Amino acid sequence: MTTPSAPRPGSLLAAIPAQDGPAMARLRERLADQAQREGILDVAYRTLETPVGDLLLAATDEGLVKVAFAVQDHDAVLTNLAGSISPRILNAPRRLDEASRQIDEYFAGRRTRFDLPLDWRLSKGFRLAVLTHLRDIGYGHTESYAQVAAAAGSPRAVRAVGTACATNPLPVVVPCHRVVRSDGTAGQYAGGAEAKHFLLTLETAA
Repeated sequence: MTTPSAPRPGSLLAAIPAQDGPAMARLRERLADQAQREGILDVAYRTLETPVGDLLLAATDEGLVKVAFAVQDHDAVLTNLAGSISPRILNAPRRLDEASRQIDEYFAGRRTRFDLPLDWRLSKGFRLAVLTHLRDIGYGHTESYAQVAAAAGSPRAVRAVGTACATNPLPVVVPCHRVVRSDGTAGQYAGGAEAKHFLLTLETAA
């Protein structure tokens, strides 16, 4: 096993002191800006600290395309995005500034509806119909899986609604947490039971 060689004198990396976090952040920012200007940044991402853990946010030029909880394994999510959308993916927080601001406002209780451009390419067919309907479920309200199935045009597709919610690429922003079982219990959630309980409690308390 070979040992990585030190940066050559005069190279860009040689000018950055070891463990210089701010300098590395500035370098990444410059790289992201250049990629954006040259049209080679297909997917930008960042992480956002929230009361339900760090969320991974990713966006294309069309809009927000992915929101993922830490329990979903952010590294795996990025790998999947690189394969399903484009390998030209970069940590470029600026594209996510507005999404981050609105999500922060939501968790602070100052926002009840998101106003963001969304890229729906990761959902198709009946799943997309379900997710589109979820945006019509009001803040602080819930619907059962059966009610959502009927609203999406397939009353018997209750289990398919569960699958659509479980694979929702945009949780929190597209509120699958507002879908509960017919008996009123919360049911499953990609971010975990505690995260779903937190979101429902946050909204009902408001």
